[in-house]
Amino acid sequence: MGVIFRARLAFNREGRLMISSEWVESAAEQIFAHADRAIAQHGRFTIALSGGSSPKRVYERLAEQKTRLDWSRVQIFWGDERCVPPNHPDSNYQMAFQALIREIEPLCGTIHRMRGELPPEKAAERYNETLRSTFETSIPRFDLLLLGMGSDGHTLSLFPHSAALLERDRACVANHVETLNAWRLTLTPPVIEQAHAILFLITGADKADMLQTVRYGAYQPDKYPAQFARDHARVTWLIDTAAS
Repeated sequence: MGVIFRARLAFNREGRLMISSEWVESAAEQIFAHADRAIAQHGRFTIALSGGSSPKRVYERLAEQKTRLDWSRVQIFWGDERCVPPNHPDSNYQMAFQALIREIEPLCGTIHRMRGELPPEKAAERYNETLRSTFETSIPRFDLLLLGMGSDGHTLSLFPHSAALLERDRACVANHVETLNAWRLTLTPPVIEQAHAILFLITGADKADMLQTVRYGAYQPDKYPAQFARDHARVTWLIDTAAS
Protein backbone atom coordinates (compact mmCIF):
# COMPACT_ATOMS: atom_id res chain seq x y z
CA MET A 1 0.00 0.00 0.00
CA GLY A 2 3.00 2.29 0.32
CA VAL A 3 3.83 5.10 2.72
CA ILE A 4 1.35 7.86 3.56
CA PHE A 5 2.34 11.41 4.47
CA ARG A 6 -0.47 13.69 5.64
CA ALA A 7 -0.35 17.49 5.82
CA ARG A 8 -2.64 19.69 7.87
CA LEU A 9 -5.34 21.88 6.35
CA ALA A 10 -4.69 25.54 5.57
CA PHE A 11 -7.15 28.36 4.96
CA ASN A 12 -6.83 31.78 3.35
CA ARG A 13 -8.12 35.03 4.91
CA GLU A 14 -11.57 34.45 3.46
CA GLY A 15 -11.73 31.07 5.19
CA ARG A 16 -11.38 29.07 1.98
CA LEU A 17 -9.46 25.83 2.01
CA MET A 18 -6.09 26.04 0.25
CA ILE A 19 -3.07 23.84 -0.32
CA SER A 20 -0.89 24.10 2.77
CA SER A 21 2.75 25.15 2.66
CA GLU A 22 3.50 22.03 4.72
CA TRP A 23 2.11 19.80 1.96
CA VAL A 24 4.03 21.70 -0.74
CA GLU A 25 7.26 21.58 1.22
CA SER A 26 6.88 17.84 1.87
CA ALA A 27 6.39 17.16 -1.84
CA ALA A 28 9.40 19.25 -2.83
CA GLU A 29 11.59 17.54 -0.25
CA GLN A 30 10.51 14.12 -1.53
CA ILE A 31 11.46 15.09 -5.09
CA PHE A 32 14.83 16.52 -4.09
CA ALA A 33 15.60 13.38 -2.08
CA HIS A 34 14.79 11.08 -5.01
CA ALA A 35 16.87 13.27 -7.32
CA ASP A 36 19.91 13.25 -5.03
CA ARG A 37 19.68 9.48 -4.64
CA ALA A 38 19.35 8.80 -8.37
CA ILE A 39 22.20 11.11 -9.34
CA ALA A 40 24.45 9.54 -6.72
CA GLN A 41 23.59 6.03 -7.92
CA HIS A 42 23.71 6.39 -11.71
CA GLY A 43 24.54 9.96 -12.61
CA ARG A 44 21.13 11.25 -13.71
CA PHE A 45 17.57 11.76 -12.51
CA THR A 46 14.60 11.01 -14.74
CA ILE A 47 11.22 12.34 -13.65
CA ALA A 48 7.79 12.36 -15.27
CA LEU A 49 5.74 15.37 -14.22
CA SER A 50 2.04 15.42 -13.43
CA GLY A 51 -0.50 18.00 -14.51
CA GLY A 52 -3.17 19.57 -12.33
CA SER A 53 -3.46 22.44 -9.89
CA SER A 54 -1.81 20.80 -6.87
CA PRO A 55 1.55 20.03 -8.56
CA LYS A 56 1.86 23.64 -9.74
CA ARG A 57 2.61 24.82 -6.21
CA VAL A 58 5.19 22.06 -5.87
CA TYR A 59 6.91 23.06 -9.12
CA GLU A 60 7.02 26.67 -7.97
CA ARG A 61 8.72 25.53 -4.77
CA LEU A 62 11.29 23.53 -6.75
CA ALA A 63 12.02 26.67 -8.77
CA GLU A 64 12.46 28.73 -5.61
CA GLN A 65 15.05 26.22 -4.37
CA LYS A 66 16.62 25.47 -7.76
CA THR A 67 20.18 25.83 -6.48
CA ARG A 68 19.76 22.65 -4.42
CA LEU A 69 19.91 20.43 -7.51
CA ASP A 70 22.34 19.88 -10.36
CA TRP A 71 19.78 20.34 -13.13
CA SER A 72 22.30 19.38 -15.81
CA ARG A 73 21.82 15.79 -14.62
CA VAL A 74 18.00 15.97 -14.72
CA GLN A 75 15.83 14.75 -17.57
CA ILE A 76 12.22 15.94 -17.41
CA PHE A 77 9.31 14.13 -19.04
CA TRP A 78 5.52 14.30 -18.76
CA GLY A 79 3.07 11.62 -17.70
CA ASP A 80 0.25 12.89 -19.88
CA GLU A 81 -0.82 15.81 -22.02
CA ARG A 82 -3.88 17.39 -23.55
CA CYS A 83 -3.91 17.50 -27.36
CA VAL A 84 -3.35 21.25 -27.53
CA PRO A 85 -0.39 23.49 -28.48
CA PRO A 86 2.27 24.09 -25.79
CA ASN A 87 1.15 27.68 -25.23
CA HIS A 88 -2.48 26.69 -24.63
CA PRO A 89 -3.82 27.36 -21.11
CA ASP A 90 -4.95 23.71 -20.84
CA SER A 91 -1.47 22.36 -21.66
CA ASN A 92 0.30 20.48 -18.87
CA TYR A 93 3.56 21.65 -20.39
CA GLN A 94 2.45 25.28 -20.22
CA MET A 95 1.57 24.95 -16.53
CA ALA A 96 4.94 23.38 -15.74
CA PHE A 97 6.73 25.96 -17.90
CA GLN A 98 5.19 28.87 -16.01
CA ALA A 99 5.84 27.28 -12.61
CA LEU A 100 9.25 25.65 -13.11
CA ILE A 101 10.69 25.11 -16.58
CA ARG A 102 11.39 28.75 -17.44
CA GLU A 103 13.43 29.04 -14.25
CA ILE A 104 15.59 25.95 -14.71
CA GLU A 105 15.64 25.44 -18.50
CA PRO A 106 19.09 27.07 -18.98
CA LEU A 107 20.45 24.70 -16.32
CA CYS A 108 18.58 21.54 -17.24
CA GLY A 109 19.91 18.45 -18.94
CA THR A 110 16.99 17.69 -21.24
CA ILE A 111 13.31 18.58 -21.32
CA HIS A 112 11.10 16.17 -23.27
CA ARG A 113 7.61 17.54 -23.74
CA MET A 114 4.75 15.64 -25.32
CA ARG A 115 3.86 17.35 -28.59
CA GLY A 116 0.16 17.86 -28.09
CA GLU A 117 -0.10 20.03 -31.18
CA LEU A 118 0.51 17.02 -33.45
CA PRO A 119 -2.17 14.50 -34.46
CA PRO A 120 -2.64 12.27 -31.38
CA GLU A 121 -1.29 9.01 -32.82
CA LYS A 122 1.72 10.75 -34.33
CA ALA A 123 2.44 12.58 -31.09
CA ALA A 124 2.30 9.32 -29.12
CA GLU A 125 4.69 7.57 -31.51
CA ARG A 126 7.06 10.54 -31.36
CA TYR A 127 7.12 10.26 -27.58
CA ASN A 128 7.72 6.52 -27.74
CA GLU A 129 10.73 7.21 -29.91
CA THR A 130 12.01 9.74 -27.38
CA LEU A 131 11.55 7.28 -24.52
CA ARG A 132 13.25 4.44 -26.39
CA SER A 133 16.26 6.57 -27.28
CA THR A 134 16.61 7.83 -23.70
CA PHE A 135 16.05 4.60 -21.79
CA GLU A 136 17.13 2.12 -24.49
CA THR A 137 14.04 -0.01 -23.88
CA SER A 138 10.41 0.08 -24.95
CA ILE A 139 9.10 0.50 -21.39
CA PRO A 140 11.10 3.12 -19.47
CA ARG A 141 11.94 2.95 -15.79
CA PHE A 142 11.62 6.45 -14.40
CA ASP A 143 13.49 7.29 -11.23
CA LEU A 144 10.35 9.10 -10.09
CA LEU A 145 6.85 9.12 -11.53
CA LEU A 146 4.59 11.86 -10.19
CA LEU A 147 0.92 10.92 -10.19
CA GLY A 148 -2.30 12.66 -9.32
CA MET A 149 -5.75 11.15 -8.95
CA GLY A 150 -9.13 12.39 -10.11
CA SER A 151 -12.32 12.00 -8.11
CA ASP A 152 -13.26 9.26 -10.62
CA GLY A 153 -10.10 7.29 -9.80
CA HIS A 154 -8.19 8.14 -12.98
CA THR A 155 -4.47 8.83 -12.98
CA LEU A 156 -2.31 10.22 -15.79
CA SER A 157 -4.84 10.22 -18.66
CA LEU A 158 -5.80 6.64 -17.89
CA PHE A 159 -9.55 7.07 -17.45
CA PRO A 160 -11.96 4.35 -16.32
CA HIS A 161 -12.75 1.80 -19.03
CA SER A 162 -10.64 3.61 -21.65
CA ALA A 163 -8.62 1.72 -24.26
CA ALA A 164 -5.21 2.72 -22.88
CA LEU A 165 -5.78 0.56 -19.80
CA LEU A 166 -5.24 -2.53 -21.95
CA GLU A 167 -1.92 -1.42 -23.44
CA ARG A 168 1.04 -3.63 -22.49
CA ASP A 169 3.65 -3.06 -25.21
CA ARG A 170 3.89 0.72 -25.70
CA ALA A 171 4.94 3.31 -23.15
CA CYS A 172 2.82 6.12 -24.58
CA VAL A 173 -0.50 6.04 -26.42
CA ALA A 174 -3.18 8.39 -27.67
CA ASN A 175 -6.24 7.71 -25.53
CA HIS A 176 -9.73 8.89 -26.46
CA VAL A 177 -11.68 9.76 -23.34
CA GLU A 178 -15.37 9.33 -24.02
CA THR A 179 -16.53 11.28 -20.98
CA LEU A 180 -14.54 14.32 -22.15
CA ASN A 181 -14.99 13.70 -25.88
CA ALA A 182 -11.30 14.46 -26.22
CA TRP A 183 -7.96 12.86 -27.03
CA ARG A 184 -5.19 12.68 -24.47
CA LEU A 185 -1.59 11.52 -24.64
CA THR A 186 -0.68 9.28 -21.72
CA LEU A 187 1.90 6.93 -20.33
CA THR A 188 0.56 3.41 -19.90
CA PRO A 189 0.13 0.92 -17.03
CA PRO A 190 3.45 -0.89 -17.70
CA VAL A 191 5.27 2.42 -17.11
CA ILE A 192 3.62 2.72 -13.71
CA GLU A 193 4.64 -0.82 -12.87
CA GLN A 194 8.26 -0.30 -14.00
CA ALA A 195 8.86 3.03 -12.24
CA HIS A 196 11.60 2.96 -9.63
CA ALA A 197 9.44 5.12 -7.33
CA ILE A 198 6.01 6.75 -7.43
CA LEU A 199 4.83 9.87 -5.61
CA PHE A 200 1.08 10.49 -5.51
CA LEU A 201 0.13 14.14 -4.95
CA ILE A 202 -3.46 14.26 -3.72
CA THR A 203 -5.39 17.14 -2.13
CA GLY A 204 -9.02 18.00 -1.52
CA ALA A 205 -12.08 16.55 0.18
CA ASP A 206 -13.54 15.56 -3.17
CA LYS A 207 -10.84 12.85 -3.39
CA ALA A 208 -11.40 11.36 0.07
CA ASP A 209 -13.93 8.63 -0.76
CA MET A 210 -12.13 7.61 -3.94
CA LEU A 211 -8.79 7.49 -2.14
CA GLN A 212 -10.21 4.94 0.30
CA THR A 213 -11.63 2.89 -2.57
CA VAL A 214 -8.39 2.97 -4.54
CA ARG A 215 -6.24 2.01 -1.57
CA TYR A 216 -8.44 -0.49 0.24
CA GLY A 217 -11.23 -1.55 -2.11
CA ALA A 218 -11.37 -4.52 -4.46
CA TYR A 219 -8.69 -4.39 -7.13
CA GLN A 220 -10.51 -3.13 -10.24
CA PRO A 221 -8.02 -0.99 -12.20
CA ASP A 222 -10.29 -0.92 -15.23
CA LYS A 223 -12.75 0.99 -13.04
CA TYR A 224 -10.21 2.76 -10.80
CA PRO A 225 -6.99 3.17 -12.83
CA ALA A 226 -5.04 4.67 -9.91
CA GLN A 227 -5.03 1.15 -8.47
CA PHE A 228 -2.31 0.23 -10.98
CA ALA A 229 0.09 1.93 -8.56
CA ARG A 230 -1.24 0.87 -5.17
CA ASP A 231 0.83 -2.31 -4.79
CA HIS A 232 4.01 -0.78 -6.15
CA ALA A 233 7.02 -1.52 -3.96
CA ARG A 234 7.97 2.15 -3.62
CA VAL A 235 4.80 4.24 -3.74
CA THR A 236 4.30 7.24 -1.47
CA TRP A 237 0.91 8.89 -1.02
CA LEU A 238 1.28 12.57 -0.08
CA ILE A 239 -2.18 13.75 0.91
CA ASP A 240 -3.69 16.60 2.87
CA THR A 241 -6.07 16.13 5.77
CA ALA A 242 -9.10 16.90 3.60
CA ALA A 243 -8.29 14.05 1.23
CA SER A 244 -7.53 11.67 4.08
